[in-house]
Amino acid sequence: MDAVAPALLVAQGIGRIGNYFNKELFGRPTSLPWGLEIPYQYRVSGGIPAADLHFSTFQPTFLYELIFDFAWAGFLIWLGHHRKIKPPGLFALYVFGYSAYRIFEESLRIDSSVYIFGLRLNMYIASVLAVVGAVWFYRSQRRPDPVAAPAVGDAVADAGAEPPDDAGPAEDPESGSSADGSSSEDGPRESRNSEQATSEP
Repeated sequence: MDAVAPALLVAQGIGRIGNYFNKELFGRPTSLPWGLEIPYQYRVSGGIPAADLHFSTFQPTFLYELIFDFAWAGFLIWLGHHRKIKPPGLFALYVFGYSAYRIFEESLRIDSSVYIFGLRLNMYIASVLAVVGAVWFYRSQRRPDPVAAPAVGDAVADAGAEPPDDAGPAEDPESGSSADGSSSEDGPRESRNSEQATSEP
C-alpha cells in the first residue's frame, strides 16, 4: 500500500495536464503573471458565476496541483528511504497531504459545485479526509513492533539437544564392570586371597 502512494500522486499530476488542454478546473480571476487565459466559451461551459465572465485570466489551480503532486510524491519517496515509517504510514500521509492541499485548492475554485453553508462540498470531504489521514498516520506509528517468531531451524535444534550426562561412568550390567575397567567382584576376591595366605603354615 505504501508503494502505491507516490505512484498515485504522479498519475494525478499527469492527469492535471489534461485540464490545461481542456481549459477546465481553473480558479478565480487573477492578475498574476502566471494567470491562465480562458476563452469565453470555456468560461461559460465551466459554470463560473456570471459576475466573473468578463475576466480573461484565472488561477491555474490544476498547475498548482500538478506541482504539489510531484513534490509530495518525491517527499514520500525520500521519507520512505531515510526514515523508518511503519506501514501503512506513507499511504496515510498521502491521504493527509493530498486532502490538505485540496482544502487550499477548493478555496480558489469558482466552477459549479454543491455549496453547503457557503462552502463547497469538496472542501468538507477534503477536511474530513485530512483529519482521517493524520490520525491514521499517528496511530500506525504508535503501534508496537511485532515480536519476531523464532526460526524453525533454531526451534528444532533446541528440541533435539540432549541434557548433559552428569551420572558418571556407566556400569555394564552383564560384566558387572564399570566404564573405568574395575569389577564389582575385585573386593571379595582380594579378601579370599588374604584369608588363604594367613591359614597356610
